[in-house]
Amino acid sequence: MNVLRIRNEMRNGKTIFDLPLRVTFYARVSTDKDEQLSGLENQVQYYTELIQSKPDWTFVPGYIDEGVSGASTKKRDSFLRMIEDAKAGRFDFIITKEISRFSRSTLDSIQYTQELLEHDVGVLFQNDNINTLDSDSEFRLVVMAGVAQDEVRKLSERLKFGFRQAIKNGHVLGNDKLWGYDKKDCVLTVNEAEAQVVRRIFDLYANQEMGIRRISQTMSAPEKR
Repeated sequence: MNVLRIRNEMRNGKTIFDLPLRVTFYARVSTDKDEQLSGLENQVQYYTELIQSKPDWTFVPGYIDEGVSGASTKKRDSFLRMIEDAKAGRFDFIITKEISRFSRSTLDSIQYTQELLEHDVGVLFQNDNINTLDSDSEFRLVVMAGVAQDEVRKLSERLKFGFRQAIKNGHVLGNDKLWGYDKKDCVLTVNEAEAQVVRRIFDLYANQEMGIRRISQTMSAPEKR
């Protein structure tokens, strides 16, 4: 359905729910934790029921990404497939929760939204109350996407500050499984049994100038008696 025609009909009093559109949705969570996946299932159920409840809409199965960040679209396979399907004319309208689900990058949000509009596909960012089929949507999208991106920047700064403070206080963050060490309450202590192996590997590499393969062969060879 042509975007200009849709906007004319909306100016004449129709809502987006009154138009004969093929509608899909995009849902994403940024981690694969159980509570996040449960939230994803709720999103899928909600949007499926919402689209199917509108008499003038035709439901198109949604696009779902699990456990990926919104800061970039590069690793979001379903998102990129959705963009390609939009260009192929497989639906007219996308519903998603908010700009941060679609993309936290201002550049990505505007680029993909404009690209979709060029192929006569609109997007409803439901929580942000932005429908890109509205004539004033682009300005509002720039403002809201800018706010979303600034939140990511602030979060990154807070995390970096937290890491710096932890290091300053002698606390070790990250993976608990460090060979040669035991970690408890963010403090490392040497595990002597494992440390012997670490020291031997270091000696083989640094002092005897062995490569990875020879070190592996040496370490796995049975001890001579």
